[in-house]
Amino acid sequence: MMVVVVVFSDFAEEEKMELERLKMHKETLLEDIEKLKNQIENVMADIQGFKSAEDNKIQEREKRFSSGKKKFNMDPKKGVKYLVENELLDWKAEPVAEFLYKEEGLNKTAIGEFLGEREEMNLLILKAFVDLHEFSHLNLVQALRQFLWSFRLPGEAQKIDRMMEAFATRYCNCIPGVFQSTDTCYILSFAIIMLNTSLHNPNVKDKTTLERFISMNRGINNGSDLPDDLLTNLYNSIRNEPFKIPEDDGNDLTHTFFNPDREGWLLKLGGRVKTWKRRWFILTDNCLYYFEYTTDKEPRGIIPLENLCVREVSFPRKPYCLELYNPNSRGQRIKACKTETDGRVVEGKHQSYTICAAAAEERDDWIESIRASITKDPFYDLVSIRKKKVINKTPE
Repeated sequence: MMVVVVVFSDFAEEEKMELERLKMHKETLLEDIEKLKNQIENVMADIQGFKSAEDNKIQEREKRFSSGKKKFNMDPKKGVKYLVENELLDWKAEPVAEFLYKEEGLNKTAIGEFLGEREEMNLLILKAFVDLHEFSHLNLVQALRQFLWSFRLPGEAQKIDRMMEAFATRYCNCIPGVFQSTDTCYILSFAIIMLNTSLHNPNVKDKTTLERFISMNRGINNGSDLPDDLLTNLYNSIRNEPFKIPEDDGNDLTHTFFNPDREGWLLKLGGRVKTWKRRWFILTDNCLYYFEYTTDKEPRGIIPLENLCVREVSFPRKPYCLELYNPNSRGQRIKACKTETDGRVVEGKHQSYTICAAAAEERDDWIESIRASITKDPFYDLVSIRKKKVINKTPE
């Protein structure tokens, strides 16, 4: 086999120039490739830096959003203001309503307090919040179950009135023709809530019967009666299953009690040992409950208010006191109970209860609320005027 060796000098001059040109072109290409490689590395570094910055921005946003939710649970107005100021929530009715309705981890008591405010924007938010509920194909009890699970009704009558008015309007819009007016839906909704308390609160001894439930709702459909079978179905639904009241995580203070008339910290004077102890008081269902801690599920004591009176009293070094007493049984113990530290439930030792508030206004508010609870049902004023209005209408 013969091997041919080509020597560079054997090339013609043109061929030598072409080879030199190709060599230079190769070097240029290699330089361009190196530059492109460096540029790609720089772009990738920029992308990585941008991604890292975006991740940090998202993490910071999530951190601030979480902080805003915690602020909301402690103080709804401040929480929403923080979220809006940090551009985490648009100050418009629909976005705020969706935040309240869909966001997890919000305190349902705080939601109720915020929705119950009477400022114009809060009223728009309440309407948008209620409009997020779909009540089509639900009877009134089913709709109330859904509605009352999405927040906790506040204790103030005016707030309850606005929220139940919004509910009644929404229900009648979803299912037109069931009731002749939203007033009818409003009154019947309250009747159902009170029925739930009557049937399932152990402190209520006189349970509402079906016959009484039907009778108390006569004439509320703009002067005419609702069908007995409709009222019977609503009654049976509540009798068979009480309302489930949402139990909040975090700082929900009253998950054992539905719709308290009033709640707050007060000082209570001991019955046998005359020392002052700070207790969390809840006024509801004609009883005054007191707890050692706001998170306790069981009260330390229960004071039935039946047959009792309340008045302002003066006490050494405690200027803002009120007293619960029985005007007909002076010197006798008030029928109440308390839980001892070992868990035993015993009869109270008080002939009267002396309770101290932090300020005169707070004391006066408690006295007014207790008197209202003693004298009548807390829903009475809300429903009675509207009931008279619809019953006096001439049925079509």
